[in-house]
This record gives sequence, structure tokens and C-alpha cells, in this order.
Amino acid sequence: MQFQQNFSLKSYNTFGISVIAKAFATFSTFEELQELLEYSTNQLLILGGGSNILFTKNFEGLVLKNELKGIECIKEDEDFVYIKVAAGEIWHQFVLHCIEKGYNGIENLSLIPGCVGASPIQNIGAYGVELKDIFYELEAYYIKDKTIKKFSLAECSFGYRESVFKEKYKNQFVILNVTFRLYKKPNYKISYGAIEQELINMNVTTLSAKAISDAVIHIRSSKLPNPKEIGNAGSFFKNPIIASSLYEAIKKTYPNMPAYNDMNDCKKIPAAWLIEHCGWKGYRKNDVGCHSKQPLVLVNYGNATGKEIFELSEEIIADVKNKFEITLQREVNVI
Repeated sequence: MQFQQNFSLKSYNTFGISVIAKAFATFSTFEELQELLEYSTNQLLILGGGSNILFTKNFEGLVLKNELKGIECIKEDEDFVYIKVAAGEIWHQFVLHCIEKGYNGIENLSLIPGCVGASPIQNIGAYGVELKDIFYELEAYYIKDKTIKKFSLAECSFGYRESVFKEKYKNQFVILNVTFRLYKKPNYKISYGAIEQELINMNVTTLSAKAISDAVIHIRSSKLPNPKEIGNAGSFFKNPIIASSLYEAIKKTYPNMPAYNDMNDCKKIPAAWLIEHCGWKGYRKNDVGCHSKQPLVLVNYGNATGKEIFELSEEIIADVKNKFEITLQREVNVI
């Protein structure tokens, strides 16, 4: 075990923000985690892929990089297979593993950056599928009591890009592994977004999990910048959910405003549409910008600071609020 002092986190966050951690270490076993936590300060950050985080300043504490590995089939029945995955596994690589094995239900979540351990915190989702749809349980280490606790689907309190770990239990647990319940038989969902059209473009005649995954990968690659080339954290804002009455009122001025039905007489509005119609798409000032193909993505073109990106997000939020009376919420974790 070895701590590194005044450690640069630039290559450990997909925004490529140049900040310093007071102390840094990695762990690849549970025992290493326990030992490292004995030395932790009041400020502790567990880091996975760094793909959903914006550093606005140096971190004056201990950063621990989760490198727990392992994928294991723990049980199966007639309809489902249960796969236990260590938190440090790369999400997209795990998705490809499932497709290769013939496990279904996860293919719509292809090419989402980050690690498996972060997926339930955010309740990641794309193209009509959310993590909660395939989640079975997880194990997490309770730092205060030094015990391992299991969380069921209900105990995670999943919502739209929300879970019990984002608010109630924030920074109290280290997720060790996640178990997924995947389908043995096809359970395809292709009606959301552009998947159906992309499958047609690909001349797919026989539907499969791999074909859907390939379609999703192609769509995401064409719309979203590669963090290895342009610093970003994917979707910076959540799609806002508003009352149907507000939606109808806005439509009187903007009749083409798109929306998806949600529960409780509400509508989910594409944040990208709102941002674009406020004129931010393609905006750039120095090394900070709003991507030219997907305005939901804020980018670092080189040497932007986290503070500059945060300030741009503040301007966008204020602009959307002023124009549409809708308050955008950040999906990215700001530190």
C-alpha cells in the first residue's frame, strides 16, 4: 500500500481538468480498501472512471481509485441469469461480455462511460432502459461501522438519475459489487430514440442484442464527443420533468417542443432542445464550450478549468429558466 502525495487527477477525470489530490491511492482487493480507509481523513472520494465528475478545485483529502475486478455468474433459473460484477470493472466491457454470453436486457446501455460501481449511484440509463430494469442487488462497505451491507432494488430507491447513494447515503458507502438480473431470452427495446431507424440503416434483418448494441454504439459515437479527444462527461444536465400544464403553456409559443410522457401527469422535456433553442449549441469561449452536435454536452477543448465549465453551466441554467420557466439540474457530480 502506498499513498501518493499532491497527485494530479487530470488523467483520472474525463473532463481532463487539471487538479491536485492531497493524497491518492488505488485498491484492487477488499483488504486493501479496509487498510487504506484506516488512514482516511474527513475528506474522502472514491473514484471510478471519473466520467461523471467535474472538479472545480483541488481536492484537499484522500482519493481512492476503485480497481476491484471480477465477473461471476452466481445463479440462474429458467428465465434469468444473475451476474455479480466487481465495482472496478469497465461498464462497456461488461456490456460486451454479456452480449457475447447471450445475456439480454443490457444492450441499450452500450458505450456508457465509467465503471460498474458508479452505475447504481446514478441509475444510468439510455434509449428506454435504466439500470434499475436489470438490477438485482449490490454489496457496499459502510465506512462508519466497517461492515458490508446488501442493498435490494427497493432499498436503492432508484429514480431518474437518482439513488439513495446520491443524497441520503452520499460518501457513506463504498460499492464493492453489483449483481444484475439479465434475460436468457430476447427482451429487446428498440422504439426509443433513433434505434429503430439505425437498425434499418444497418440493413439488420434479424434482431439481436448485438445488433441493438452496435446501433447504440454508432448513434452515440456520431453524436457524442470521445473524451479521449475532447474533454467531457457526457450529458451534463438531466432531462427536466415538468407538469403537463406548464408543457401546454409553453407549446403555445413553441408548438414544436418535443416531450415524452411521464408519470403523474408530467412530461419529460429533452434538455438538449431547450439548450439549443437558447442559442448555446456550438458555443465556445476560449477552451470551454457547448458541443456542436449535442448541446447537452459541455466540453473542455484543452486547458479549461472546472470553474469555467461550472460557470458556463450556470449561464445555461439561467438562460433556460428565463426563456422557458424550466430549471435544469446537473447530472454531473460537481466537486
